[in-house]
Amino acid sequence: MRVAEKPGPLRNLAIFLAHSGDGWFIGPALLSIFVFADWEWKVLAVKLALGAGVVGLMVQLVKVIVRRKRPEGEWGAVYRKADPHSFPSGHTARMAILIVMSGVLAPAWFFILLLVWGPLVALARVAMGVHYLSDIIGGAVLGIVLGVIVMLTPFFQLMAMLGLWVLKWRVFST
Repeated sequence: MRVAEKPGPLRNLAIFLAHSGDGWFIGPALLSIFVFADWEWKVLAVKLALGAGVVGLMVQLVKVIVRRKRPEGEWGAVYRKADPHSFPSGHTARMAILIVMSGVLAPAWFFILLLVWGPLVALARVAMGVHYLSDIIGGAVLGIVLGVIVMLTPFFQLMAMLGLWVLKWRVFST
């Protein structure tokens, strides 16, 4: 399944997919939705960003506790230096929480898009040699569990709405 050392179109696709779950990709995408979309999409972008933040913190906590080294390989030097631990996959956890939250909050087409894209990101992380299969399974489980908890937590919903109210009052009323 590993394509990191095999040049060609499959490797290029795997590189794109592996990077597309990065925070630097997801963050600007959610910011763009927030800046350019109507109010309902702004609400969705804020809630998804909060969910991604929650799962990001939990992933780092688990990585510090487990401290599993990444698989050997040359591709992904940035990941290997900045975050030498592989369990759980943060990219997979991020995509999983976004999928769970969009299943409740977003239009069906957006949920289906993430439902297809998320597993491709996870598999690309294994194909490029920066994660083991168990890392992406652990990330998926963590993201799904946190997604359910977040969606069932009134405090999270209250914080999201409070943040949106402040933004609306300060930014959109001028």
